[in-house]
Amino acid sequence: MNLNLQDKIILVTGGAKGIGEGISRVLAAEGAIPVIIGRNEADNLKMVDALRADGGQAHQFAAELSRPDDCRRAVEQVLAQYGRIDGVVNNAGVNDGVSLENGSYEAFMKSLHSNLVHYYLIVHHALPALKASKGAIVNIGSKVAETGQGGTSAYAAANGGRNALTREWAVELLPYGIRVNCVVVAESWTPLYANWIKTLPDPDKKLQQIVSKIPLERRMTTTEEIANAVAFLLSDRSSHTTGQLIHVDGGYTHLDRAITD
Repeated sequence: MNLNLQDKIILVTGGAKGIGEGISRVLAAEGAIPVIIGRNEADNLKMVDALRADGGQAHQFAAELSRPDDCRRAVEQVLAQYGRIDGVVNNAGVNDGVSLENGSYEAFMKSLHSNLVHYYLIVHHALPALKASKGAIVNIGSKVAETGQGGTSAYAAANGGRNALTREWAVELLPYGIRVNCVVVAESWTPLYANWIKTLPDPDKKLQQIVSKIPLERRMTTTEEIANAVAFLLSDRSSHTTGQLIHVDGGYTHLDRAITD
């Protein structure tokens, strides 16, 4: 299916690694121009070079998204380079383990800036351009907002906020024809996930326990599978889909765990 994304300018926060890398690769393969926004310019450039080597187009701007001024500047740089924005993928963030019992006000607020506030700011600054293009917005969320995880209050709150903003923006932006959806992720193998597993006493055993509870095919969701859903939601092939929380998770969040026994 042709998604009609050719030469569309799509901002992808955190688009150099993990799920963001998968999204950047699929968008470039579809003919779009992913513009990677992330803090590490070397990582950004490595991804851009890889996409161009594969025949795609891409660009990047370095920004520390937890800083409001960097969010504004990144959007301004994209507009100066391309003159338009056709879509935004809010993806950057990290499960930083700020808990209720052992966290603090300072850590909680820092986590919200790293995981939620920039979702608002990037779209806020990009909105005039999105109005002009009737662009689309896709937020990446986590099942933690719905299931809880334990020991990660700030990340859970941020993801609850991502879900709520998806629905709120879908309503607010109806008059402009801007669609807003969220792809909710459960268990997907990324470098961050691999690093987390390594911190556990028996990483291999824990990984097997997790995989055994994923209903569909007892395997983790690939970043490409997540990216395919994102590309569809950005495209005009999903022209009447807005305000949806779409779980690309092999049934992990909602299907009865009894079927995995």
